[in-house]
Amino acid sequence: MNDWLRDVFQGRPWWMNALLVFAGYMAFVYVPWDLFFKPVEHDVEVWFGIMFTGWAAKLMALPHWFVYGAAVYGFRRRRPWMRFWGAAYSAQVAFGMFVWSLSVVGGFLGFFGGLISAIPFSLLAWAFWNAREHFEPREDSIRERYGDWALVTGASSGIGTAFARALARDGLSLVLTARREDRLRELADELEKRFDVSTRIVALDLAEPDGAERLAEAVRDLEIGVLVNNAGIGYAGRLDKQDPKRLQSLVTVNCSAPLGLTSRILPGMVERGRGAVILTSSAAAFQPIPYHAVYSATKAFDLFLGEALFVELRDQGVDVLVLAPGPVATEFQEAADEIAHGGETPESQVEEALASLGVSPSVVPGWWVWLRANLAQRLGTRRLTSYAARGFMLPRTPPDMR
Repeated sequence: MNDWLRDVFQGRPWWMNALLVFAGYMAFVYVPWDLFFKPVEHDVEVWFGIMFTGWAAKLMALPHWFVYGAAVYGFRRRRPWMRFWGAAYSAQVAFGMFVWSLSVVGGFLGFFGGLISAIPFSLLAWAFWNAREHFEPREDSIRERYGDWALVTGASSGIGTAFARALARDGLSLVLTARREDRLRELADELEKRFDVSTRIVALDLAEPDGAERLAEAVRDLEIGVLVNNAGIGYAGRLDKQDPKRLQSLVTVNCSAPLGLTSRILPGMVERGRGAVILTSSAAAFQPIPYHAVYSATKAFDLFLGEALFVELRDQGVDVLVLAPGPVATEFQEAADEIAHGGETPESQVEEALASLGVSPSVVPGWWVWLRANLAQRLGTRRLTSYAARGFMLPRTPPDMR
């Protein structure tokens, strides 16, 4: 418990941690009670010094709920927008206190009392505005933090390619691995010309039983500072209609390969006292997914593994992050035999992942995807979420595989 509290509160001034606790109380205790249990005739809300009562107060409690919920997220994840958010909301409270006193008390006493009441919140707005270092991205580069070389699996397309480009842009040399050597060479040439970095290509199939071992041996002479376990495959359909060999390959690539590779690369990071491990999981990891049953199970393995390693290695200088994206516009959908559907860009997922590295154990990019992944498992039963997931997955599964 003490370690968790240290992890939650470290790196912020005391007043900011106090506000984090207050925002958490308001978001998870007071406002839900106010909305759902407090009698309507007793309900009061104040915005900009204007008092609302009854059903109007119930309605105006909703933006308060959003404000405090966003504050918890912004504080916890140190989002850059939180600096403006905190300053603006504190200024709103200062203005409301002044208007309230002026309108209710009136006269010189109301003016003076409102001025006095507004001062603490004005100072808080000023403190937020000057707390840039607590919300701005770290100034040191990923290369400065972790080392000169990164290894990216599944680098020939999609999120893997986006990771390679982002890390090369930050000055890291890249080991690129996937099955398609021609694509790797094309990407390597691009990275060397655009970013003046070194590259190494290792073309192999991580579905082979010894794939992870061979890959680790191929980079044994390099100090890998960032390991991106991105290679992954899917397979949509009802289990009794799926090919057992293909299912075994799915488990090998999604589970055995990242575990085997991480266990071989990690000791060097621990010995050097710095490094980063990223595992690409999926929003599918948060609940069972009918017609993607094996895939969601393997991604749950990646999620649990990464979040456990985040805590296990926290004091060893090694940062661990699980990226759990929702639908992404890549070749994955076609390769997994899904019916084509839209998705986010790989670049947006990678940007979110690198911003969260060293800050949180996992990240689900996008508000809607985050809500879908988290609220279902926290508010519903496993049976309910499984049926809801089936409704989501069914239109994306070919009719002959249902």
